[in-house]
Amino acid sequence: MRREPFYSEAGGRNEQEAIDVASFLLSLLAKGIRNTPLLRAMELVPRDVFAPRRFRDLARRDIALPLPCGQTMTTPGTVAMMLLALHVEPGQRVLEVGTGTGYVTALLAHLGAEVTTVERFNTLAESAAQHLKIVEAGKVRLEVGDGLAVRVRERFDRILLNGTCPDIPQSLLSLLGPGGRLVGALPHADGPRLVQIDRQPDGEISQSLGAPLRMTRLVPGIAATL
Repeated sequence: MRREPFYSEAGGRNEQEAIDVASFLLSLLAKGIRNTPLLRAMELVPRDVFAPRRFRDLARRDIALPLPCGQTMTTPGTVAMMLLALHVEPGQRVLEVGTGTGYVTALLAHLGAEVTTVERFNTLAESAAQHLKIVEAGKVRLEVGDGLAVRVRERFDRILLNGTCPDIPQSLLSLLGPGGRLVGALPHADGPRLVQIDRQPDGEISQSLGAPLRMTRLVPGIAATL
């Protein structure tokens, strides 16, 4: 499995880039992220490639960035918390709802997943496809569609919802294979919180709430004009 950086520039990192990356990783460590493969992925997948051009100098900071179509690029800290909970293993089939810029998609691919990612905005999907091509993201299938109403016959080991839902659609839970896990966010009195749903080998479903998250709402349907 590929372990080298997806993307590199001639001459490697300059001193400021190295400082920015080190600071970025320290901010993740400060949030309790200790998983080595995840930290390595977040070191090597360059968030600046996926960030809007005018905000690329902020890409290695733990802040959300505005995107076209009224969307938001989630903070790296939140992304790390969700991927830590998802616990992706190499070779697993992952469904991602809400491609956005493709940054999380690239992280999933770097962790060794075979990713099917669905985006409701054609504008974002086209941009994400270009970003993923630049970083040579591996086994990724990108579709424009309603990620909250996916109709496929396949089952997934992991499902990641990049946003909050009032409740988790049964249609998504039905795509979760035995031993599978879904991670997303649910509304709560004190703000959205991470939700982890596991399908046990016997088919039983268990659900647990985790840390507060700052995430935008996932909207059903396909965008008509964007």
